[in-house]
Amino acid sequence: MRLIWVTIFLAVLIWSGIEPKDGMTWALEVFPAVAGAVVLWVTREKFPLTTLVYVLILIHCIILIVGGHYTYAEVPIGDWLRDAMDGSRNNYDKLGHFVQGFVPAMIARELVIRLKVFNSDAWRNFFIISFCLGFSAFYELIEWWVALLSEEAADSFLGTQGFIWDTQSDMGMALIGAILALLTLAKLHDRQLKSLRA
Repeated sequence: MRLIWVTIFLAVLIWSGIEPKDGMTWALEVFPAVAGAVVLWVTREKFPLTTLVYVLILIHCIILIVGGHYTYAEVPIGDWLRDAMDGSRNNYDKLGHFVQGFVPAMIARELVIRLKVFNSDAWRNFFIISFCLGFSAFYELIEWWVALLSEEAADSFLGTQGFIWDTQSDMGMALIGAILALLTLAKLHDRQLKSLRA
């Protein structure tokens, strides 16, 4: 599993780094994926995660890396969906923000269960959703700070495409992602956690 994960990650990362649309945007978008991969590598022996969470993290990394190569507003599949649905914008960034809620929800769930942080499922789920919303809001602040510091990379990194409610809809997508992750994957995750303990 580990070798497959690393191979896929490196292949997509190398592809993405070959003539990206905007070098600064590429670096900004790819950095969280690379940082996450480093953390996983460092913790792989002392705190291995479930296969489910590793797979979800890889999917999230691929979405970030692909978005970095093209810039989120110009990912071809987003253009295709926009044209197919007669839309006005490329919504690949919304996929990214949905996953920004979905995947961290499962990472947080694994950590709080394994570290026995909560005695109540309700409080655990409330914390996970709040954490994901906080993480999403912090990411929006980072996008804003980048826009203030670098006018050149601002449009590509922010990817608002003229949508005035972009920040709010990004956080809304993360909220939906977090809730759906908890509703759809909890039982599978519990089974994998049980196997991990065994």
